[in-house]
Amino acid sequence: MPPPLPFDSATLRLIAITDDLRDGVAGLVERASAAVRGGATMVQLRLKDVDARTLVAAGRALVDGLRVPVLVNDRVDVALACGAAGAHLGASDIPIADARRIVPAGFILGASVSRAEDLENARLADYVGIGPVYATSSKADAGAAVGEPVFAELARRAALPAVAIGGVTAERLPSLRRAGAAGAAVISAIFGAPDPEVAAAALRSASEI
Repeated sequence: MPPPLPFDSATLRLIAITDDLRDGVAGLVERASAAVRGGATMVQLRLKDVDARTLVAAGRALVDGLRVPVLVNDRVDVALACGAAGAHLGASDIPIADARRIVPAGFILGASVSRAEDLENARLADYVGIGPVYATSSKADAGAAVGEPVFAELARRAALPAVAIGGVTAERLPSLRRAGAAGAAVISAIFGAPDPEVAAAALRSASEI
């Protein structure tokens, strides 16, 4: 496989976040590959109910099989072990400043933001994921929807590339882009679709405003 694309704001245009291992690691890689063929610019490994060994195995398979950067949700240790391009960290994970001290140069760090109080932790991140913008059932711990006006204000205050997450659809993407989103991160809109490639292509097209 060719080396992953370098990270910049364009890398955030469409982040496909994995859902589960219903078809094993090989099936997950195939679905992620389909999403990339459709236009996903990054893949985030998120598997809440598996052990660290399985996460590392899945991460290595994605890194080896995809031509876009792969990030690991919540786990810097797993990201480092599987050679991922970075990690996305939530409010209850290791603080961004502490993670920055132990990761190599060029390691991508994303920070979850849902309120103004989260912005200080995100200061040393490469990008912020703001949301949930809309109500979502994909993440049980997502919290209440913040809405587009709050998304726009948090994105402005973060002064970092901002990714919209939570309930994002192709129909909502143009409005989110106008609100300041560099891109969107989606779970069910890609991995819950019958054809992840077609779903990703529709989302990518809607994001190009």
